Amino acid sequence: MGSSTGDGERTGGRLLVDCLLAQGVDTAFGVPGESFLAVLDAFHDVTDELRFVICRQEGGAAFMAEAYGKLTGRPGICFVTRGPGATNASIGVHTAMQDSTPMVLFVGQVGMGHRGLEAFQEIEYRSFFDDIAKWVVEIESPDDIPAAVERAFLIASSDRPGPVVVSLPEDMLRAVTAARSGPMVHVAERVPVSDDVAALCDALERAERPVLLVGGGGWTAAGQADLLAFAGRNDLPVVVTFRRHDLFDNTDDRYVGEAGVGMPSAVRQTLVDSDVVVAINARFGEMATDAYTLFGLGDTSPDGTGSPGRRSQVIVHVHASAAEFGKVVDADVTVHAGPNRTCRALARVDLDGKSRWKGWLGERRAAFLETLDCPPQLGDLDMGEVLAWLRHNLPDDVVVTNGAGNYSVWPNKFLLYGARANLLATQNGTMGYGLPAAVAAKVVDPERTVVCFTGDGDLQMNLAALGTGMQAGAQPIVLVVNNGTYGTIRMHQEIRHPGRVIGTDIVNPDFVALAGSYGIHAERVTETEGFAPAFQRALESPTGALLDLVTATEQLNPRLTVSEARSRAV
Repeated sequence: MGSSTGDGERTGGRLLVDCLLAQGVDTAFGVPGESFLAVLDAFHDVTDELRFVICRQEGGAAFMAEAYGKLTGRPGICFVTRGPGATNASIGVHTAMQDSTPMVLFVGQVGMGHRGLEAFQEIEYRSFFDDIAKWVVEIESPDDIPAAVERAFLIASSDRPGPVVVSLPEDMLRAVTAARSGPMVHVAERVPVSDDVAALCDALERAERPVLLVGGGGWTAAGQADLLAFAGRNDLPVVVTFRRHDLFDNTDDRYVGEAGVGMPSAVRQTLVDSDVVVAINARFGEMATDAYTLFGLGDTSPDGTGSPGRRSQVIVHVHASAAEFGKVVDADVTVHAGPNRTCRALARVDLDGKSRWKGWLGERRAAFLETLDCPPQLGDLDMGEVLAWLRHNLPDDVVVTNGAGNYSVWPNKFLLYGARANLLATQNGTMGYGLPAAVAAKVVDPERTVVCFTGDGDLQMNLAALGTGMQAGAQPIVLVVNNGTYGTIRMHQEIRHPGRVIGTDIVNPDFVALAGSYGIHAERVTETEGFAPAFQRALESPTGALLDLVTATEQLNPRLTVSEARSRAV
């Protein structure tokens, strides 16, 4: 049975697909399920317009949709089945929420007559997703599909972007309707009022040591260009929030680091010593505040003798969502506006006071550049030297991805992201994200070089995404930092319970053989000198590559060994 009838009616599944096409959707990720067979049947008729990327596990599918949204600025689309499919996908919804990424997750649901009976795989999605999604809705009639889809896209993309979950009862999808898809949703970004812009500029005019703290989702290329112009015209130091490196050209002399996990002391000192902080689209989350100790939230004095809860800094907070104001930090000035329109208003501003902080800028830039120096590493393969080589040899438009683990320090702290580069990494520190994100990046732009950094533990969270990449012809370069342990937890064990290691040793498969079975080039690299030629071969491979980089277990992170951790034991 087809998804359309001869009298102009169509199934709810076909109408849903038509509504997606009306919103400009050309790619969806997912795992097929019996609860949305009517949608799959409709996909069959539009394969030349909408690509359905078949994934191996719903968590990986949701990660791919989130990465798609982050990279394109359009809502990433994911389809999963009811019950276990939805719970698997919830990890990607949480990621999209904390990362402020537009995303719409469509979930199959039991038939409407069976709701509330604990039917096979039944979950009530409103309560399940309520805390990790911007909006959750169940569509009860196919007539309501157009309005629900329009609202889903509007909410996902408005103010602080985020995920929306749409529940699709299977009998609703099979029912027929004469309804038609609506117009494409256009989201107008909130514009700052002139008085707020003036208050922001006035705060900077009074500064001696200003800094811009930049983060969040929803940025456009034009907004980033205007941010660069504003900072450049006025010699303003720029710190990005956790894993938002690609919001500002790291090679520009105004870039002074990332306020993320393992914040370098030089970056922390920039935030501590600044007298005016202008936070543009940034959340004052745990990472940006260094575990809620900065910006008057705790003792910010270098010697630990200051008074918690006091600050001498002026804080200006620019955000599209008023819910962010006062949630963590009470700002002196708030600007309720989107980042792109705010930066457009600031791009041509010339601040009279910029000559006062030129020395401050030079000092903070120099301090940041020193953080790129890495001490020699234990073992025959020195990742510090590997990253130094990559810093000078990666393509200008590279896409870098990573999941979670101590290995992520390498792409997060030792690479510089230029104006054309992208970093896809999560705010919520979830493992297993890097590989699905890299596959999604290759789906979006097959010609770009995509490099996934992953650990041996992190990789095995979503190893099956190699199958998605193989089937979709979207195969990145995967760098496995293989130290045979869950390094982050091992580090904490050695500091808090030295020598009492349990649950963190990993017995690994042969990653080279596994990668080869997925049809990609694979090599094991055990010495520093072998990395550059191996990476060149990876670049030349038409089917992607995996390099198994064998590193020392005793090197817990770039600046900490097992013996050093034990000496710090508490």
